[in-house]
Amino acid sequence: PDAGGYRPLPEMNLACSGLAVSTQKEEWLAFAGDDPKLRQGMAQLYDLFKDAPTLGSLINPNRMGKEDMFTAGYDDLVPLMEMALAKEKDDYDADEIGVAAQGLAKAAYLLAGKYHLIITNVPYLSRGKQCDKLKDFCETWYGFGKNDLANVFLERCMEFNAAGGVTQIVMPQNWLFLKSYKKLRDYLLKHQTWCFLSRLGPGAFDTITGEVVNVILITFANAPPIENHLLRGLDATAPRSSQNKSELLKIGNILEVSQHKQLENPDSKVSLSEIDTSSNLDSYAIVSEGLHTGDYPRFGRKFWEIEKISSGWALQQGGPSSENMTTGLEHILYWCGCSGPLIDFIRERLGSETVSMWIKGEDVWGKKGVSVSSMGDLQASIYMGEIFTHGIYAVVPHDGSNLPAVWAYCDSSDFRQNARLLDQKVCIARSSIAKVPFDIDHWIRVAAEKYPNGLPKPYSDDPTQWIFHGHPVPATTPLQVAIARLLGYRWPAETDEKMELSDEARAWVQKTGALLPFSDDNGIVCIPPVRGEKPAAERLLNLLSAAYGVAWSPYTLSKLLADADCTGKTLEVWLRDKFFEQHFKLFHHRPFIWHIWDGVKDGFAALLNYHKLTRQNLETLIYSSIGDWIKRQEDEIKQGIDGAGIRLAAARNLKTELEKILEGEQPFDIFVRWKPMDQQPIGWEPDLNDGVRLNIRPFIQAGILRKNSNITWNKDRGKDVTSSPWYELGLNYGGKEGDRINDHHLSLAEKKAARTAKQ
Repeated sequence: PDAGGYRPLPEMNLACSGLAVSTQKEEWLAFAGDDPKLRQGMAQLYDLFKDAPTLGSLINPNRMGKEDMFTAGYDDLVPLMEMALAKEKDDYDADEIGVAAQGLAKAAYLLAGKYHLIITNVPYLSRGKQCDKLKDFCETWYGFGKNDLANVFLERCMEFNAAGGVTQIVMPQNWLFLKSYKKLRDYLLKHQTWCFLSRLGPGAFDTITGEVVNVILITFANAPPIENHLLRGLDATAPRSSQNKSELLKIGNILEVSQHKQLENPDSKVSLSEIDTSSNLDSYAIVSEGLHTGDYPRFGRKFWEIEKISSGWALQQGGPSSENMTTGLEHILYWCGCSGPLIDFIRERLGSETVSMWIKGEDVWGKKGVSVSSMGDLQASIYMGEIFTHGIYAVVPHDGSNLPAVWAYCDSSDFRQNARLLDQKVCIARSSIAKVPFDIDHWIRVAAEKYPNGLPKPYSDDPTQWIFHGHPVPATTPLQVAIARLLGYRWPAETDEKMELSDEARAWVQKTGALLPFSDDNGIVCIPPVRGEKPAAERLLNLLSAAYGVAWSPYTLSKLLADADCTGKTLEVWLRDKFFEQHFKLFHHRPFIWHIWDGVKDGFAALLNYHKLTRQNLETLIYSSIGDWIKRQEDEIKQGIDGAGIRLAAARNLKTELEKILEGEQPFDIFVRWKPMDQQPIGWEPDLNDGVRLNIRPFIQAGILRKNSNITWNKDRGKDVTSSPWYELGLNYGGKEGDRINDHHLSLAEKKAARTAKQ
């Protein structure tokens, strides 16, 4: 049971229940009486099977020096047990021991035997989930396969197999290519004849759904392979159902590869296709791995959560998200030049001596290359030379002139196919990328034909990428960009003159200057007209007209609205009903333009630039903008205008909720789990460095955002270091010390007292 629920031999299952009757070896010896041969046999049985409930059929008497007792001596031992049982008819405990001993003797005889045909679906259990007893046993006796119980059983089946016998096993596929199983592959390729290998992939079992289990069906003969032996196999990974896989096994094309040549593959990885080992990618490029933070919710952000990339923040490249050359450019990291809170956190968590080992990717920072995703179909994009996350590998050529060739290869189906020949794991290893075959002369020719003028410089029309130029006209979502500009937001490419951009992108950046006069000074744009300002729709229309120039027309507006899922509607309808939901989704559920409203369709609503929402500007919204709207509704009530009473009540309620946020008493407070009590915000005084997720909480708590948010404050993954200010907070929520709790509230009194005590 401790080994993961696998079943040992039936005789052993019955006998082990008897072994549990007595845990004292002396009682087993007492059953044998004075017969020395029976006493020796009972002692050996007890020693051999005392851990049987955990080890089961992994027990091998031949490995443990008991082969004589349980092969040649078996026929002599059983009659002695039967004679002893006949003497103990009135002793229940002795009878139970005798029955158990008989079963174990039979089990030992079977476990020490050799078999000509073994067919099984082995149990799967990774080393990290094994109990200590099983882990130690596998370490001692099955070192090659110890990382997973499946591979331990593969080794055990080889022990069961008679010379020339056959073993056929269904098991996980990862040992065919993972570096940790290289010694196992070397041994089996040299000492076993690989008869047939069927790659079944995911969905091979009717009773197991999803793609968690990627398996193979493999057949070995227990004999060294003859010279030039061909390993034959079949790839049945493409069909999604077990029935279709079964049919393909009957009619599919048989592949043939040299078994001996598998040893020449990188790390002896086994593949049903020939792998060209004459030239690998790492002969021409560095393949570097990105760094982990250990607490990304604390140290990582989307770039639009911060008004300007400065004060310790650094650009961080993430995984490619599309087939475009420039993607994955939405992240930033609180790096502080490798000397700030992140380094302190790592130093405490891993030890000072390991910090330099933790910093990964430093060897390619500042250089151009190719970013390759470690997951799925291994998408590629241009690596910009920034810090990059652990989800990708940066492939940087030793000679910069080879970058077009490296890009052309990494962006091709050939690269993905060759990489998957070496490594079929969901998350491919860095070493596998490094050992992918690379014919540089061929790919130089391909790149020269495809990019005669060299690779294009960075360009993107996607507003979620930091190289986006900031102009709405060519943008993938023009209305979203126009709203951001109206609220005064500017993209990093607009403000960072050192950022590498294409000439086309620079031209669009220059054109954004003409749109700056349309931006609101305080980042508050009310949808209805208030305080003498024009309504939001009219202000947005003026900005769009200026952006499109002579190309602007009613048709252009209609198309923009249709593309924004608002066909036949007005710009105001889109602003009220569609904008925020689309903004939320586009910017990865970390919105920087917030749409607050009073819950009435034609009531008060406003768009707020989160970066500019200071305490003073929130007061302006409450007492000037909403105050003006309230006065208008009071006047309309006097004039007998329909709906004015409903709008007045809704506006007053919105004003009350915003005042609660302004004051900041729980549950309308902001809690930051990495800050001590005396640094927690009092009232509405947000620190943008804390991110949208935490700072938006009071607005969600008040229920005044136009879209019901799916942002949560669940416990973050991982454990905090002991110096964390809220290290013991998890105990208050039924958890453990170090739990990263976010959904916690603090009273104003607590925070004020902490600040006073700190002064």
